[in-house]
Amino acid sequence: MGMHHYFKSLSDLEQIIRCPGKFKYQEHSVASHSFKVAKISQFLGTVEEQCGQEVDWRALYEKALNHDYAELFTGDIKTPVKYASKELKQLFSEVEEEMTRNFVEKEIPSEYQEIYLERFKEGKDETLEGRILAVADKIDLLYESFGEIQKGNPEPLFLEIYEEALRTILLYQDMNCVEYFMENIITDMLSEQFTEHEELNDITKWIIGECRN
Repeated sequence: MGMHHYFKSLSDLEQIIRCPGKFKYQEHSVASHSFKVAKISQFLGTVEEQCGQEVDWRALYEKALNHDYAELFTGDIKTPVKYASKELKQLFSEVEEEMTRNFVEKEIPSEYQEIYLERFKEGKDETLEGRILAVADKIDLLYESFGEIQKGNPEPLFLEIYEEALRTILLYQDMNCVEYFMENIITDMLSEQFTEHEELNDITKWIIGECRN
């Protein structure tokens, strides 16, 4: 099938719904998530560059656009499940890596296989671009869960996801872009008025205080 099959698979990513099996007021696909993460990564990279960091923009865009392609084979796994233990997360990563390798070896022309194996590998590494991706991924997850909480979704899973995303972002609080996000963006988020506003505001402040002490 070759590259035709790959191009066709990009539309399939629009049909893979994030956080399946739970009531949601707004559905999000893996395709839309990848686009949003790329846009968020672009801004975070801009902040880092303005603060004097050297950003490899090609690497950042490739990491952001490709970071969840393997979910074409596995579907979306709920965050609290996927990260329940290091062993489970490692197992998921190994399955995704193996299925992605099989796809590349079967569908991508041989002269491009090494390039695409590199593009599809885990992008959240210790490089600046990998760290930006890790933050951008969680910022979009934070906004997805925030949207459900704001709309009054009673499912407690979304508060769990919100807390996990925020805690992960704060693991990178030494980064300029995270400092900017915490000081300028999340404050605007929490200034919006909605039914659970005070509770979420208190939870957010408690998590920030705990992670910074």
